[in-house]
Amino acid sequence: MTLVTTTFAGAWYVNEPSESWIRFFLGGWVFSLPLMAILLVHEMGHYIAARRRFLDVSPPYFIPAIPPVGTFGAFIKIRSPIPNKRVLMEVGASGPIAGSLVAVPLLVIGSLYSEVKTVAAPVEGNAIHFGTSLVLELLLFLRFGDLPQQATVFLHPTAMAAWFGLFITALNLLPLGQLDGGHVVYALFGPRRARIVSLLAFGCLIPLGIWLWLGWLLFGTLALFIGLRHPPPLDSYTPLDRRGRVIGWTAIIIFAMTFIPAPITITGL
Repeated sequence: MTLVTTTFAGAWYVNEPSESWIRFFLGGWVFSLPLMAILLVHEMGHYIAARRRFLDVSPPYFIPAIPPVGTFGAFIKIRSPIPNKRVLMEVGASGPIAGSLVAVPLLVIGSLYSEVKTVAAPVEGNAIHFGTSLVLELLLFLRFGDLPQQATVFLHPTAMAAWFGLFITALNLLPLGQLDGGHVVYALFGPRRARIVSLLAFGCLIPLGIWLWLGWLLFGTLALFIGLRHPPPLDSYTPLDRRGRVIGWTAIIIFAMTFIPAPITITGL
């Protein structure tokens, strides 16, 4: 079902006239397959890391949705308790790192087929603008150089799939509760500091939701219901080793490079 809904969303981004609705629908594969690949690799990163540590874990489940994305992402269910911080870090950070290793090359490929158009006057009617992140800004600069102020980048559907994949990665890496970012912060800094970081991150979502994107308020409300406090592993005293710290800081760097303060902006309303 998620493959169908993401392909439908992709056909909307391709937006090419076709003789039949079937061909129009199938044209969305350039969006759906890259996005599904990013989500699958993300969750398999969690899954393989959990199985390596002999945890009881479910296979990935995908969640279909209506456009503009066609999915609410994917998840796995870990049925075993987490033994210590090292396992917590490995399982929590492996998904975002693995997904990014797929999403960034797809963003590069999609940017090669993207176009730049210069708009001399504001476009009449409603328009949807997708925000940018540090990694996207860097890749667009390498692809197009220094763009004029009036220029607008029209991302290829494959680049849009990578955009959504990296956006979902950044959402998962928010240092809140039991999100991937919450696992990373807890394992890296301990329960007390993780609690402080979680409260600060939740507090930042409020002004971001008021001034930049209402979705942050909805996401913050969901995080509040799930819980901002991270449960401790069975062994909360064994510290991280050097490998665990490298993994944790890698995940934090990925979050900084992929976070989008204003993901979606609608003008003309």
